Amino acid sequence: MDRLTRHELKSDKFVEEVGQTVHFLEAHKQQAIRYGGIALAVLVLAGAGYWFMKNRAATRQEALYKALETYNAPVLQEAPPEGVKAYKTDAERQAAIQKDLGGLIANYSGSEEAAICTYLLGLNAADHGKIAEAEKYLKTAIDDAGKDYASLARLSLAQLYASQGKVAEADALVRPLISSPTVLVSKDLATLELAKMLAKSKPEEAKKLLEPLRSASGPISRAAIQAYANIPQSR
Repeated sequence: MDRLTRHELKSDKFVEEVGQTVHFLEAHKQQAIRYGGIALAVLVLAGAGYWFMKNRAATRQEALYKALETYNAPVLQEAPPEGVKAYKTDAERQAAIQKDLGGLIANYSGSEEAAICTYLLGLNAADHGKIAEAEKYLKTAIDDAGKDYASLARLSLAQLYASQGKVAEADALVRPLISSPTVLVSKDLATLELAKMLAKSKPEEAKKLLEPLRSASGPISRAAIQAYANIPQSR
């Protein structure tokens, strides 16, 4: 999926950094959060934070990098490798996430960095089964973030709704991303995700959405072929 993203978004430094991060996450997606596509967004943000840190040494962005580092820190019983941030329990990690992300939101309210942290808190809530809390955070991120990060929040909220069987609500959130893609949510990615959401309730429409992607080149084609194969067969 990283190749597709770089191809569509041109070859600038930001996209290259994001692409490398997404490639790593794709290889470890089974160990990431349960809401499939949301894991991709988390990794994209990790790459974005790294790029911010290297290229813009501003206070807000340094705080964002620290928050992303905390968010992505693993829980390890043994001592972590040198230089790797980790926590002994998930409770410790959750406390650190609320402190670092919540602190950034409080200190830099109204900024893009605050909106990104709001988005991450939504993903964290979803990962822990706090659906109402996740919905609240993601809606706030959609309203407060710039176009690119708002598109991630929109896609994540749609995936959350789809996981609850709220397909109509998910559909309404994703279609605008197809007609107006962003740097972080391409038209092909939005189309693929919508097809997955419609696979059970509207299999024929899902097939129509996937058909052009199946003949495309690169990872998107393989993903579309797999999604097509997972569509229930009509009896």
